[in-house]
Amino acid sequence: MSRPILDESRIHPAIRDTVARHQQAIVRQVQEAVDRHPVVVVGMAVNPFPKKARRALDAAGIAHHDLDFGSYLSLWRERNALKLWTGWPTFPMVFVKGVLVGGATDLQRLIDSGELKRLLD
Repeated sequence: MSRPILDESRIHPAIRDTVARHQQAIVRQVQEAVDRHPVVVVGMAVNPFPKKARRALDAAGIAHHDLDFGSYLSLWRERNALKLWTGWPTFPMVFVKGVLVGGATDLQRLIDSGELKRLLD
């Protein structure tokens, strides 16, 4: 199943560039980190779930690169661009070898099952 994304042909030509450029700096920053590091955790301050994901990785002895963008009241527009880009509705966003694997609970399942180690081998 693929997620629905508004086809470019259904976006008026006068606004296509605006849509394409919207908050792309933050998206590029995450893309570059995901390209450079085997495990990336994207989060935000104050939210306990990015911390939970990082603690789980630390406990499993898995190195990770961390990115945090704002808090509940700051940088929310920028974080929305990440949600639109990935389709993932919450933080953290955990990437393993360039693949979005979900959030903290999803990551813990991968650790517990041994799949995360296999993905990293």
